[in-house]
Amino acid sequence: MENTSITLDQAYIDQVKQNIKPHWGELGWVTYKRTYARWLPDQNRSENWDETVKRVIEGNINLDPRLKNNPTTEVVTELTNEAKQLFKLVYGLAATPSGRNLWISGTDYQKRNGDALNNCWFIAIRPQKYGNSSIVPSYLDQDQLAVSLPFSFLFDQLMKGGGVGFSVAEENIVKIPQVDNQVALTIVIDQKSPSYDNSLEHGAVDYADWAQANADADNYIYYKLPDTREGWVLANARLIDMHFKQTNPENKTKLVLDISDIRPYGAKIHGFGGTASGPMPLIDMLLDINQIINEQHNQRMTSVDATDICNLIGKAVVAGNVRRSAELALGSNDDQDFITMKQDKDKLYHHRWASNNSVAIDANFDNYQPIADGIKENGEPGVVNLDLSRNYGRIIDGYQKNIDGEVEGTNPCGEISLANGEPCNLFEVFPYIAEQQDWDLNEVFRLATRYTKRITFSNYDWEISREIIYQNRRIGVSISGIQDWLLNDLGHRVVTGFKDEFDEETGEQIKAPIYDPKGIEMLSNAYQAVINADNEYSKALNCNTSIKHTTVKPSGTVAKLAGASEGMHFHYAGYLIQRIRFQASDPLLKALDACGYYSEPDTYSENTICVEFPMRAAHADSKDFASAGTVSIAEQFATQAFLQTYWSDNAVSCTVTFQNDEADQITSLLKQYRHCIKSTSLLPYYGGSLKQAPKEPIDKTTYEQKKAQINGNVAEVFAKQNDDQKDLEIVDQTDCESGACPVK
Repeated sequence: MENTSITLDQAYIDQVKQNIKPHWGELGWVTYKRTYARWLPDQNRSENWDETVKRVIEGNINLDPRLKNNPTTEVVTELTNEAKQLFKLVYGLAATPSGRNLWISGTDYQKRNGDALNNCWFIAIRPQKYGNSSIVPSYLDQDQLAVSLPFSFLFDQLMKGGGVGFSVAEENIVKIPQVDNQVALTIVIDQKSPSYDNSLEHGAVDYADWAQANADADNYIYYKLPDTREGWVLANARLIDMHFKQTNPENKTKLVLDISDIRPYGAKIHGFGGTASGPMPLIDMLLDINQIINEQHNQRMTSVDATDICNLIGKAVVAGNVRRSAELALGSNDDQDFITMKQDKDKLYHHRWASNNSVAIDANFDNYQPIADGIKENGEPGVVNLDLSRNYGRIIDGYQKNIDGEVEGTNPCGEISLANGEPCNLFEVFPYIAEQQDWDLNEVFRLATRYTKRITFSNYDWEISREIIYQNRRIGVSISGIQDWLLNDLGHRVVTGFKDEFDEETGEQIKAPIYDPKGIEMLSNAYQAVINADNEYSKALNCNTSIKHTTVKPSGTVAKLAGASEGMHFHYAGYLIQRIRFQASDPLLKALDACGYYSEPDTYSENTICVEFPMRAAHADSKDFASAGTVSIAEQFATQAFLQTYWSDNAVSCTVTFQNDEADQITSLLKQYRHCIKSTSLLPYYGGSLKQAPKEPIDKTTYEQKKAQINGNVAEVFAKQNDDQKDLEIVDQTDCESGACPVK
């Protein structure tokens, strides 16, 4: 058996660079350099865009399982040509893999940890077995049920840079046994550790003092954490499992965790990238989690307890610089303690901010008023309709009993309904830009489908994930810049009006949306292209066809690369200030300052600088242009339903914004669209009323004044400042014809 690797020829890459300019948005190149360009230590610089795309495409194309066993010449030729097409597609920013792939694909870390290619995951919070996973506590048999498993899974995936949705619905929490033991936790550190003084301030104790006092004791469990991601996960698992007799048969109630070997704050993380947080966030997390479980001695943990533990884990992960922490907690719709848990402001600011909270509903649910009241108060909870996810693909294709019957929840952004242990698997197409670059959209969607399909052949670390991934082969081909695409091709918005209808189920009059027939055709054709590509490639790979295929993800950062509107969302405003935060030491700041961009210290975080970018949306002056600040709540619901009906067989991520005078429509609209929207969330439209808001609407005159203050090309200035002339490819948007680019 001999493996074959596909590589992209540099001559081809140079040819593409001569003929295609990346469709950078106003924030595109800056966002790329800040977020996705990996550091090249041997060259003492960060990647250039062509190098990133080469790394990402080669990392993906070589996941094709046919390359592992003496592939035929035809297969090698097929995949080499496909890699070239993918390079051209992504380099030009007509489409892009997920941000997770842009960061990790093609690295040694990806080859060791295939999980890192997936954006987000879902786990049910109930006792489960570790099985044949890369992380298994030494005190457990692989097939032993452990309360710690879902928390270990969540911790591990968050530390790999993914987000995690988790279910604390009653049917899961009731399976967690009574807390049998109170655990006395001691965290020790050696004086030689660089983190010694800071750790003592956070509650650790001197190792030598502890060892002297316990020289003859044997009634404790001692664990010295290795300086690894796995060490953090296993320490937390041991702490949790000691509280339960089934995973603590020796019934020991004293735990000593030695953190002396953990690297200090600011040290390089060589695998995933970024810098270390030091052991201090871990100390805080372990002490807080132990207190939560101890307080439930001789009782059962609640959904709020479980959510708090997940939030505390997320808080610790956030402190790790590059890593983020995205969580969605899914609770029962009648669990008032869960629904109101964020009203405790002290705990909200301490750790409960770490998850968005939603409730699960089914086909029979009709009590939307309490949900609407919560949304008006603080934008939560969101709503996840598990019945629709389990029994429907696209709504237009009708009821299909248990087509996705193992679904239990969703990813943090709500666009992919998931089974236990299952991940998102995303690729994003910008059809508006692809058409500008003369791509055949059928070919674009074919390439996107095959890219995501290959990811299902990664080396996954957790047994629960491997089983469901190989069964479902779920993919999520997403489209973004949707409003730009529809407005450009239709000449108007896809919702052309509303008509009066009678809802026989509720006995109420509703305003039913009217959709443009050409818009329906555009989405239906795109969907069929994905289905055809999946059928073809699945047959070639001799694997299951994907259980579901399409989605609309929110696309915050990735959409900024190409300057597209985000997912299905309308532009926030025709003209606006976009604020992006940078570490105070970021070398990009010097270039931005030289080009005239306004910056100031961040109000909310130390050592952080907030930079303002004046932005113009595509078609901002068109009479048919709509923004989140002007389009009605009814049209936003109707647009989400349109995409769920004709495009997405997974779900559609949408945050519906509403004005104060629209809040009383929330209940009726949730009822109206209960049979065609799988998940949704709502937020008040702040309109820049928050200090240093991420987005602040401005008028055209203000935009032109601020734009006039900018007097340089950031990429060119950055290259000169850093003695690196290789990456001068940023597009000057003023070279494009009026209205041709999503951002000007």
